[in-house]
Amino acid sequence: MSKTGVAVLGIFVVDLAFRAGNMPATGETIAGSGFAMGPGGKGSNQAVAAARAGADVTFISRIGSDAFGDLAIKTWEAEGIRPRVARTAEAPTGAAFIYVHETRGDNAIIVVSGAAGGLSPADVDAATDAISSSRVFVTQLEQPVAAAQRGLEIARAAGSITLFNPAPAVAFDDSLFALCDYVVPNETEAEVLTGMAVSDLAGARRAGDALLAKGVGTALITLGERGALFHGRDRSLHVPPFAAGKVVETAGAGDAFVGGFAAALAGGADPLEAARFGSATAGISVTRAGTAPAMPRRAEIEALLKE
Repeated sequence: MSKTGVAVLGIFVVDLAFRAGNMPATGETIAGSGFAMGPGGKGSNQAVAAARAGADVTFISRIGSDAFGDLAIKTWEAEGIRPRVARTAEAPTGAAFIYVHETRGDNAIIVVSGAAGGLSPADVDAATDAISSSRVFVTQLEQPVAAAQRGLEIARAAGSITLFNPAPAVAFDDSLFALCDYVVPNETEAEVLTGMAVSDLAGARRAGDALLAKGVGTALITLGERGALFHGRDRSLHVPPFAAGKVVETAGAGDAFVGGFAAALAGGADPLEAARFGSATAGISVTRAGTAPAMPRRAEIEALLKE
């Protein structure tokens, strides 16, 4: 079977983003300076990023039979993403509260997975054909660990490239690492997974070594404004950040990186070049407000890479 495109297992939520000068304390009410509502969820954001970066994308999830679920369907239709998504009346579509600092762009997020919180290995089995035929399979941990693990097992058995974004950093059995060609945590997640501080490149390399020892093929640790570390068994290289303009909002930057990286891998790029493509994707995304709408198009990414 000829493998093409990217299959993403994850969740969709509606992002409710509030901009303000600080987070309110318990019992405090403050005035905000902005509000936006739009599509989100790590898995869906990564699917949108990959699609805009030129990949053929299938998204696997569960949503509710409600207005937020209707928004999910419209979002995927607009991006040309094929949904393999069950709808249920028993739970609502997920939602996320996002606080964004009005000048720095820093963020804090509360996610409720809703219907996608009930994703089971059986749901993933139902999408085996989509996973097995994909060149790259991507998943995270906003849905249950058992569902993520089942997706990785199916992809590994089919010979697809497996990409695991361990976010948020929740507990799981180390056996999952052996299913991963690439693990893509940020600094905080890498620290939680390894118990090692990731405050500089040397720390990131130590954490990368620990992840390789757990069975990971390559550790790709994102470092925010410092870019990323591509850490494999035969090479360890710093992937520099790409400055595309003033940083407006960092929410969704990690998803932009993952989606861009997956799209480049699916297109046959060398993994290190795919990491540079992901870094450029993230570099553009932080210059724009919003989450999924901030994901750049392939032509924009390629133009930045040529600069």
